[in-house]
Amino acid sequence: MKVKARNRYASIPKRSYRNAIIQLLEEQYKIIGSHKVVQMIAEDLVELHKEFYPEIDKQHLGHIVWRTTGGNCKKPSYGTRVEDYEVKTVILPLVTEQDVETRIESFYGGNSYKRQQARDIEVMARLVKSAYEQDGLLSGAELSVLLNRSLTTIARYMRIYHQTHDDILPTKGMILDQGSKPTHKAAILNLYEQGYPEVDIARLTNHTLESVGRYIKNYKRIRLLLEKRFTLMEMVRITGMGRSTVIQYREQVYLYHPELKPKSTEKGKE
Repeated sequence: MKVKARNRYASIPKRSYRNAIIQLLEEQYKIIGSHKVVQMIAEDLVELHKEFYPEIDKQHLGHIVWRTTGGNCKKPSYGTRVEDYEVKTVILPLVTEQDVETRIESFYGGNSYKRQQARDIEVMARLVKSAYEQDGLLSGAELSVLLNRSLTTIARYMRIYHQTHDDILPTKGMILDQGSKPTHKAAILNLYEQGYPEVDIARLTNHTLESVGRYIKNYKRIRLLLEKRFTLMEMVRITGMGRSTVIQYREQVYLYHPELKPKSTEKGKE
């Protein structure tokens, strides 16, 4: 009787996701060959599914599943596509019970703008650190979406955080060189736009404080001239820098301040 009972229940654990994949590969896709190979493919697919779709019921309320850049990525070479980066699925604590309590408290008075800014910065730091602990790297654009704030606001939050805290947030831009070209200039200016102090930029990029200051000073000059709608050759004459150097700085400005990029009808002015 025990044997019969065991046989009746034996089929239940066999109705697994893994076995369903094996059946699909063998019966629907007609993959002929070693059953062991099919099993290995099924196991890889199961692991991939776990990576992209972790068990939500084990997560806390207010946590979200997010796919971001993997922390094991190396600095990108020129022409690297987004899809070429390693993808890492992380669980981010977007809303916590403390967030709700803070929201309730802020309802009863005080400077709502300052409270909101402080709350946003706290959440931003929590998301970045949580992702990094799970081998993920959040970008400024991702934080913009998660917090529903503009890229400019996220950059300001980064600046405020690094001015008021001793640690450095491990964002994608800090770990990897983000720019149109993987140059020292791009790395330094990326960290500057994220709000890192010059002394930390010098340490992270292995540059002297003087050279970092020079890069940032030239960058700010070109940004100011672009705001005033000067042409390329006018900027060359005003700054005394070479044409190619001005173009490099200009491209970096366009990267972080796309609103300064002239429309197609204005390109002929150069």
